[in-house]
Amino acid sequence: DAKMEAIRGEPLKTGDLGYMDEDGFLHITGRAKDVIIKGGVNISPLEIDAILTAHKDIAEAVTFGIPDPIYGENLACFVTLALNANITNEDIVAHCRTTLTEIKCPKEIMIINKIPKNDRGKIDRITALEVWRTKNFS
Repeated sequence: DAKMEAIRGEPLKTGDLGYMDEDGFLHITGRAKDVIIKGGVNISPLEIDAILTAHKDIAEAVTFGIPDPIYGENLACFVTLALNANITNEDIVAHCRTTLTEIKCPKEIMIINKIPKNDRGKIDRITALEVWRTKNFS
């Protein structure tokens, strides 16, 4: 968690997660409300999104928690492909496994046409979960 600094003598709670590096720089790693808890391990969906979008064939990604009878929550991802992309779900899973630990590898990855976004154009994880629940991935 980010080190809390005092503003006017009081801690400022922003809901952001992060850490201070050795040089005193703050690195934001996600939002506390977005954390996925899989088997007691806290996972930032932004970390998974960053790994996915680092692949040249993936344009956008959204990771969200889905119910899991064993772990409590598991990871699901929607991805959109870059123009002229040539990638399969198996390729995406292999890409994740080269960088992520097993517990952080998504259980489900779905290639869709459009990532859910809110009115301000930001990725909407809550709507992504609702779309996953309805299985309407168009």
